[in-house]
Amino acid sequence: MANLILQGRTRAQESSSAIERMYITMRHLFNRGFYKPMGVSGDTLREALLILRPEIYGSVAEEKVELNGLLYVIDRLPFGIEECRYINLTSDEGYKNSHFKAIVPPKRRRNCYRIDEEQMNIEITRGRSEIYDILTHLTFLFIESHKIMNRVVINEQGNVTRDWQKLEKAVTSKKDLTKAEREVALTHTANILGRTFEEVSSVYGSFSCPENKERFLDIIYWLGKLAIEESIEDEKRIVTFSPVLRERLGHHIHGEIWANTIKNKLEELNLLDRPIHIISANMHSVMNALYAPIALKTELKDKSTFDVYESLSDNKNDKLRAKVRKLALQKGMTYIEDHSGANINVQIFDTARYADGGYKDLITDIEDKEKPVIIVMDYAFGEQAYETMDELLKPYITSQGNKTHIDVKSISIMGKAGILEGGKGDIMIPSAHVFEGTADNYPFKNQLKKKELEGHGIDIYDGAMITVLGTSLQNRDILKFFHDSTWNVIGLEMEGAHYQKAIQSASKLRGSISPKVKVRYAYYASDNPLETGSTLASGGLGTTGVKPTYLITEKIIEQIFKER
Repeated sequence: MANLILQGRTRAQESSSAIERMYITMRHLFNRGFYKPMGVSGDTLREALLILRPEIYGSVAEEKVELNGLLYVIDRLPFGIEECRYINLTSDEGYKNSHFKAIVPPKRRRNCYRIDEEQMNIEITRGRSEIYDILTHLTFLFIESHKIMNRVVINEQGNVTRDWQKLEKAVTSKKDLTKAEREVALTHTANILGRTFEEVSSVYGSFSCPENKERFLDIIYWLGKLAIEESIEDEKRIVTFSPVLRERLGHHIHGEIWANTIKNKLEELNLLDRPIHIISANMHSVMNALYAPIALKTELKDKSTFDVYESLSDNKNDKLRAKVRKLALQKGMTYIEDHSGANINVQIFDTARYADGGYKDLITDIEDKEKPVIIVMDYAFGEQAYETMDELLKPYITSQGNKTHIDVKSISIMGKAGILEGGKGDIMIPSAHVFEGTADNYPFKNQLKKKELEGHGIDIYDGAMITVLGTSLQNRDILKFFHDSTWNVIGLEMEGAHYQKAIQSASKLRGSISPKVKVRYAYYASDNPLETGSTLASGGLGTTGVKPTYLITEKIIEQIFKER
């Protein structure tokens, strides 16, 4: 038994060391200004990733190509990235005012620009976490590309297999493929990838997009093609970091602009003197919880509120969502679309104008000047949580030049997280955030309690949570160690410690907000990285996330309205 524990701990330590090496290396490469991912300068990143073998990247350390991990990465990188030999990470440097068309990845809010056939520029406006995220994905992508190359190149002269020739013919064909031609191409692709025809056929459709129905075949071809050119012709792929990005990173440029825009709007709406409650959440749940019962009275007649929330979550019900949004804008909601580069939109709810709905009885006895103002900010990304919250909580210089402290009464953080005990859709109530890779830990008094959310058919867990350096680097051995040890960790996410660091600094060190500010943290499980087939790469939550999302949202709103 002792030997098994030692082996498990050794694997966890080895994995932890690999993560540390990756982050030290990434910082070094960033300061250097460029590197070649498959050259000597990229060795440490590749080796560390292969030692780590993150759950999300599946079979990255095996000979066969990892398909679910590839889909996960492609959804978070710009369309056409596989064709580019030069990848340039930049700050916001004015490309939005050029003829270049912004490319936004489906699962990441970031602007990217295809400069020419060989170069892709990716704008970094969300801090170091975004750089770590991109470099990790690129390392995975290039490792997979060399797997493809190793399976199709026969000799040092660059002669290739028949399978590769057939795939190349299908991809370079200018006409649309028939079903028969596609299946022939998939057969050859399956041989190249070391996968079955059934496996490649099942993922083919997931890669398709309006711009390119055959994108799966194109991705495999271009990854292999550039790897072959890299190996045979020594035409290395290069990742560069622009001088402006290196100069600006860490200076809260986007966060400051973003926060000042919100405070300007509060002043404009005469809300600066009112009690403020901040919620980090999505852009629909608070609005729907407040206004759907009013806007959708007819639809609610024969349905439960959770059924209506589920209907609102369906992309086909645009009319229902528009109806709720229209009423919200008429009765107290102000929407701020972000143009700072932070990519965090904001809603401001003036509850003095909230005259109806399920919560009206909780605030009818409060004077209008004391009624809460709720600021809902969309999700931050990793370290960006500290930047945005730190700037938002700072005193504000009004248009008359007066310094004013915002009367922040509570800060609530809700969202998705990985769970280590339980499954998708379960709820986690943290009592502390432990920052992975550091000695930092942030215990706090959570106003949300496990017992308050029980009784709705959803399992609730409470305990400490890890704030991880990046979800794409999570390793089963490390997570199992945290879960089984005295840390009693129940889950993992990317922003909690950063938010709490900003809150504690503002309330206990700087005096920007009251030390009595109340905090609420709650997460619903998007995945369980300790279970095979339950990682983020295995697919989304679907409607499973609707009930926990709104259960948490309703409890937060209820507590805000009951505060005096």
